[in-house]
Amino acid sequence: MVSSAALRSFYAKLVAGNGQVDDPRIVAAFAAVPRERFVGPGPWQVYAQGGGYIETPSDDPIFIYQDVLVGLASDRGLNNGQPSLHVRCLAALQPRAGETAVHIGAGTGYYTALLAELVGPTGSVVGYEVESDLARRAAVNLSSLTNVTVHHRSACEGPIETCDVIYVNAGATHPLDTWLDALRPGGRLLLPLTPDQGMGGMLLLTRREDSFAARFVCPAMFVPCVGARDPATAQRLATAFARGDARTVQSLRRGPSPDQSCWCAGHGWWLSTAA
Repeated sequence: MVSSAALRSFYAKLVAGNGQVDDPRIVAAFAAVPRERFVGPGPWQVYAQGGGYIETPSDDPIFIYQDVLVGLASDRGLNNGQPSLHVRCLAALQPRAGETAVHIGAGTGYYTALLAELVGPTGSVVGYEVESDLARRAAVNLSSLTNVTVHHRSACEGPIETCDVIYVNAGATHPLDTWLDALRPGGRLLLPLTPDQGMGGMLLLTRREDSFAARFVCPAMFVPCVGARDPATAQRLATAFARGDARTVQSLRRGPSPDQSCWCAGHGWWLSTAA
């Protein structure tokens, strides 16, 4: 019988390798947090690319310590997402000890717990989840972590905490002003910027004194972020991503007048290929 600690250590190295991440802090966090606490009792529904969900043969946790999506509410397409994607995203965000992190789309709290591991006992994490059943499960799953708070509400309505890190796990067509304004100088916002159909990308924004550096970390698809979608912007994003030049994005500008460096524009914001 393989111990739980050995399984988590294997899994952490596996997903870090698949995500092309060589960061000991990130690997240690994935090895420390027990995934089975957050995905409910097995057997589990895991997602097979192109084939939908398949059920694991048993409730042996070895089946969820793989680089797989695990269904949380498979009838709604809600999953505990691909670990190799999240390991890459967390490596890009670089949550540091003592920082305040906000997790938007917390699900049942697994990646919220990983954020808590990374900011440590001197830091804090606030999770937002709009699905009532998932928010209840997250509150229970995270109840032993004194540096985590879970809110059952949308983070798109009203202000959120001033913070150093915002990690969005639902697809948006634009970064909300309330998210951008919540970031401290040096703060990082990572969100899936997605069209209505097809692949989008994980956009990392870093707040400078009077500007935002921007870059796409990797391709991504997520369930829609209710309150952060606009059909016209979604269509413009589809056109922009189809060009295949997302890697040229270097900054986010706020204002109504894009210049010739514009990669894609929305209402009051645009992504620029200029530094």
